[in-house]
Amino acid sequence: MIKRFFVLSGLCMFLSLSAQKTHTVIKGDTPYNISKKYGISLDELYKLNPAVKDGKFSIGDVVNVKTGTAVSTKTPAVNTSSQTGKIILQPKQTVYGITKQYRISETDLRKLNPDLDSHLKIGDEITLPLDSIKKYGGNQTIAATVIKPAERVTESTSVNNNKTKIDSGNDRSSGGSAHSNQDEYATYTVEQGDTVFSIVNKFGVTIDELIALNPELSKGLKAGMILKIRKLDAAYIKKNGDALSVVLMLPFGYSTNETQYRAMATDFLTGAKLAIERNASNGQKLDIKIVDSGNEASFKSSLSQINPNNTDLIIGPFFKSNVIDLLDFTKTQKIPVVAPFANSPELYNYSNLIIVETNNQTYADKIAEEVKSVYSNQKIYIVADAKKENANYLKSSLEKNIKNAQITVVNTAAEIQLDQNMMTGQSAPVIAILASDNDALGEAFSNKVIALSKEVQGIKAFSMYAVPSFDKKVDELSQASLVYLMDRKINTDGSFEKEILAAYKSKYCKTPGKYAVIGFDVVNDMLTRENKKGEIFKQINKVQTQLATKFEFVKSKSNGAYVNTGFRVIRLVP
Repeated sequence: MIKRFFVLSGLCMFLSLSAQKTHTVIKGDTPYNISKKYGISLDELYKLNPAVKDGKFSIGDVVNVKTGTAVSTKTPAVNTSSQTGKIILQPKQTVYGITKQYRISETDLRKLNPDLDSHLKIGDEITLPLDSIKKYGGNQTIAATVIKPAERVTESTSVNNNKTKIDSGNDRSSGGSAHSNQDEYATYTVEQGDTVFSIVNKFGVTIDELIALNPELSKGLKAGMILKIRKLDAAYIKKNGDALSVVLMLPFGYSTNETQYRAMATDFLTGAKLAIERNASNGQKLDIKIVDSGNEASFKSSLSQINPNNTDLIIGPFFKSNVIDLLDFTKTQKIPVVAPFANSPELYNYSNLIIVETNNQTYADKIAEEVKSVYSNQKIYIVADAKKENANYLKSSLEKNIKNAQITVVNTAAEIQLDQNMMTGQSAPVIAILASDNDALGEAFSNKVIALSKEVQGIKAFSMYAVPSFDKKVDELSQASLVYLMDRKINTDGSFEKEILAAYKSKYCKTPGKYAVIGFDVVNDMLTRENKKGEIFKQINKVQTQLATKFEFVKSKSNGAYVNTGFRVIRLVP
């Protein structure tokens, strides 16, 4: 009996709803959930309400929900009364704070205040719905009351921007003219194999929201369709609060259907997420947005997803040309921009840029200093890779540091030869330097240095980079007093490193790849410096070592970019 009662009661409810001819739209209603509620299809709902534009209903609309009824037109919503009032802006009040206090969307606030300036001044008059002032204004004085014809107020909802794989575009009317900023959407081009459920899971939206923005989905999902995902935020000022607004720009390439850098971006993101979660769990308030920066050619289109007036920190993009585009885009706001990989003299003129990648010249100059400290008339061999750029720069640096030095650049470690003492005829030690991060070249270098150190004492070995063979042959290479620079390499004996590696493995069931390590290090370093909004440049001189990277920033010039000069020096002692 109980089961039957529920079935019957449900049937009665359905019949009573079906009998209704109209429905008044309330907050939270969408075309999809209205159609489900009354047991009709979306197509039927739209046919019953031909005046509906773009598949959107507004709060207060009276819509037809039963076949055979007279077609209703969209009626003006009853605004928060036709009365508005004015308040006098008080100290510390912002646009964002006003929208929160008075429960009004920023779009509606700007409709009431067309000349609203993002940079408000104390004493400015702000127009608001009178009911909102009375209900939420507290002790704030109503400066004036205005009665005017009611206008439609479209309800807007905030959305979580922490999504990936979104390209942006302008929604255009059938006449071809562009809508205003409030009608701009983040969009997604459907790929082969996509389903409605995979898309909503990908972007963290509900089916209702997706179908409301894309009524054509009722006819099925097809590859190549361009779906609206969510409305882009209108221009607004930085958030009134402690949350740090951070944008990560990663080259997933979904908008251009390119996969060249997708694995790299995905790996970077896994490490970045671990750093974000770690800082959030320590009490840092974060608002993270992930933007698909595409490839170098399509990058500029991704900039529309960034609101420079409400961003505190941007990490990315990866490529030099894109970094320059971003710096030009944000030049009036001077937002700190962190370049994880790009390092070029062309970037040194931007005072708000933080360059993470330590350049090869920095490594070469350090090795030149190390060689000078032990040099005693030995021949110097530099093992070069195919490009020879590092080797040639290192040779030039050594010649500046050491007078009359005999320096030879060779292509292989086999070309390193012991010197001959002209007086005694005996073999004399030499200095060998590796100027490449190629693993095979490093293996051959290690073997040659070990062989020479067995023939004669006093061999000195140096390397601009760490290569795998150095870890495997520590004891033998220590006989050559090997000195090398270590960057982006994890000291697995450190307690901090063990903690992070364990956390990563627990989260992803694998050890972090190269770009995951970089993602963690860069994001964790920046978030720990920017523990308060606007603090990053005050903390930039602090030297910090993360999982595998040492960060030691210096100004490239008096009003230029901050460049990382950090590395760790490893010395093997016999």
